[in-house]
Amino acid sequence: MNLRTVLYDEHVARGARMVEFAGWDMPVQYAGVLAEHAAVRTAAGLFDTSHMDAIRLAGPGSLEALSRVVTQDVRTLAVGACRYGFMLNEEAGVIDDLIVYRLADDDWMAVVNAGTAPADVAWLRRQCAGPACTVTDLRPVLGKLDLQGPQARAMLQRVLGVDTQSLRRFRWMRPANPAQADWIVSRTGYTGEDGVEIYAPLDALPDLWRRLTGAGATPCGLGARDTLRLEAGLPLYGHEFDTSTSPAEANLMRYCAKDEPFIGREALRRRAAA
Repeated sequence: MNLRTVLYDEHVARGARMVEFAGWDMPVQYAGVLAEHAAVRTAAGLFDTSHMDAIRLAGPGSLEALSRVVTQDVRTLAVGACRYGFMLNEEAGVIDDLIVYRLADDDWMAVVNAGTAPADVAWLRRQCAGPACTVTDLRPVLGKLDLQGPQARAMLQRVLGVDTQSLRRFRWMRPANPAQADWIVSRTGYTGEDGVEIYAPLDALPDLWRRLTGAGATPCGLGARDTLRLEAGLPLYGHEFDTSTSPAEANLMRYCAKDEPFIGREALRRRAAA
């Protein structure tokens, strides 16, 4: 049986066409891919992305441990910021692409893809976990919604009172509401459009979904998510790269430019020079 997000019943009630994706029952479309694509480009669309996973690394040794397994420079990453990059195997194949958030000096969150999540968790535990670094899978407690489009941030302020006007791209914030103190609102996305990704406790997602769709956000499925990312030229794991393909072959070496060792670095250099 496939896995289901906490919003499965919401999707079915809205007449979504459900499909299997990376072991999950997910909505591929509601009104239609073209209509949903247009809503994100002209107004605001809402995506259930709780099939993705977040992994927390914390402790005095977390910076050294994380820096060894990701291609992006996390040493210069400020608290309140996030950065895109890769985890590579020893042959420079891509284990996954991910965004790393710096929550505090010694506290990090790595956001990974749904299909690769179990292997990602295992890899990070094997490479990073120890007395000075804990590795925690946040799937049992944390989910994510993506609110994307030119009206997304204004809608978020109307519905939740979260003001993101001063929030720059690839930065995140906590809502001022004490009831949402453990939420993360990140000015990121996977559509090529402005908007936010909202990380919140799983039990908060159904109400948040209903409030945002009630305010006019168009529910969107995986079909529109794919056409939007293609139009924006954004890569997808399993298409542009995988464990047999390196960032060099995918023309994504700009995300591997840090000048310090990481797993797969020497093999990546050889593949880039070939």
